[in-house]
Amino acid sequence: MNRKNFLSSLLALGATGPVLAAEKRSSFAPPAAPFPLITPPFLKPGDSIGITCPAGNITLKEIEPAMQLIRSWGFQIKVGDTVGKRDAIFGGTDEERAADFQKMLNDPGIAAILCARGGYGVVHIIDQLDFVPLIQHPKWIIGFSDITVLLCHIHTNFNMASIHSKMCNSFPDDWTKAEPVQVKSILSIRQALAGERMEYTAAPHVQNRAGLAEGVLVGGNLKTIETLAGTASDIETAGKILFVEDTGEYLYSVDRMFWHLERTGKLGRLAGLVVGGFKVKPDDPGEEFGRTVVDIVTERVKKYSYPLCFDFPVGHQKENYALKYGIPHILDTRDGQARLSEKSVTIAPLP
Repeated sequence: MNRKNFLSSLLALGATGPVLAAEKRSSFAPPAAPFPLITPPFLKPGDSIGITCPAGNITLKEIEPAMQLIRSWGFQIKVGDTVGKRDAIFGGTDEERAADFQKMLNDPGIAAILCARGGYGVVHIIDQLDFVPLIQHPKWIIGFSDITVLLCHIHTNFNMASIHSKMCNSFPDDWTKAEPVQVKSILSIRQALAGERMEYTAAPHVQNRAGLAEGVLVGGNLKTIETLAGTASDIETAGKILFVEDTGEYLYSVDRMFWHLERTGKLGRLAGLVVGGFKVKPDDPGEEFGRTVVDIVTERVKKYSYPLCFDFPVGHQKENYALKYGIPHILDTRDGQARLSEKSVTIAPLP
């Protein structure tokens, strides 16, 4: 299918698009004829980035460090109406957050939408959003954690690339006191937006499994991925490189989530698995689970042969690098380390 026919078919769906997508995804089967990949235009100086709160709340003062740095990169900022608003833990009511995000989707003058923070709340509004303007004027959606809902949804329904990265609440107030890995992680957002080829190397881990894989990169927050199963935002993982991370979960809950990945078929046909940061809750006294995250993952994937790596620099931590979601990547764990790079990178065979 060429791009013209692809766009025409999507635009013909109009507001019914998400409903039809939900019906198509109910069988958990990959589409027979996947749409071609849409990569939004990379940013150039003078382009505008919108900042909005589709999930948790944040104040204008709290995003000032992010705005200051982004402007130093040569980009303009459009602050959304939800910045500074609060309804319970959310950045405004469901209606306010949906309207603000829709306003940015509709604005052809916005080249990227940076979500101010994660938390919780995108699932409240995802089915209210009309993504036709995003197809008409593709733009980068940026964020992680609860923003995994958006990244999964636009990948599954429109095969559009996005950026999994830190958000405004991760920018330090004082750059002179920031750790080098935190600075490099934030600067990687600019590199991704500018179209630089992304490549990362993680430290060797004794439980890494050697191999070489190619596939589209998908994933994000593990708990969020679990809750999307059976919805219009669910992801198909067959033949893809899956990355996962999480925070604030008990070990038994992490174990349950990996069982869920297994039972829904998301582990069985992967090209490769990247395990990022996992900040787990301490076990309650007398309820010790007795297994680590590494133990849990290794047990679940021992019958498969694809490459596997642990402690990759992605997740709720200072070392959380920007990943181009939905873009083909190469995962190379043949020498104990883990190298994840865009597929256009040529990797020489090891001696």
